[in-house]
Amino acid sequence: MKQISLYVLFAVIIQTFCCADVTKLPPEDRRVLQDTSRFHEVYSTKDLPSGIVAFCAGGDGAVAEPGQNWNATDAITDPTLPSKRLIWAAIGGDYYVVHYERGGIAHTFHVLVAKLAKGDAKPKVIWRAVGGPLKDYAAFLDALRNGKLDDRLDYPH
Repeated sequence: MKQISLYVLFAVIIQTFCCADVTKLPPEDRRVLQDTSRFHEVYSTKDLPSGIVAFCAGGDGAVAEPGQNWNATDAITDPTLPSKRLIWAAIGGDYYVVHYERGGIAHTFHVLVAKLAKGDAKPKVIWRAVGGPLKDYAAFLDALRNGKLDDRLDYPH
């Protein structure tokens, strides 16, 4: 009986490490994101401002389109391919939510929320986290509500 109790205790402890509360997303921005009527999804980097794409791309300067080839691991097979690939993005006024995957030693899924006012060249990062993959904007909101996104660390983008 003691062993079963110990296993149950470990299962509960491990579960707490698997899910994290979103702690760094300001409440006013969370309210905006939850207004689904405000957002529409896009599936191409061409539908995003260059400043948003550049921020997601980071050092290598490019983000692959959904379904295109990219370097998903740290074993670079083609140095001309980007190390990140867009899954989807959602646009709502000045807000941009970008869900993309990043290759390397670990294949990770990222969410970036940024604001870019008309006339501005550089976006302002509102929030970012890891988690997913997320099928669409509705899945993102579900993950946000249920603690399936992790914003505890300052993850590289």
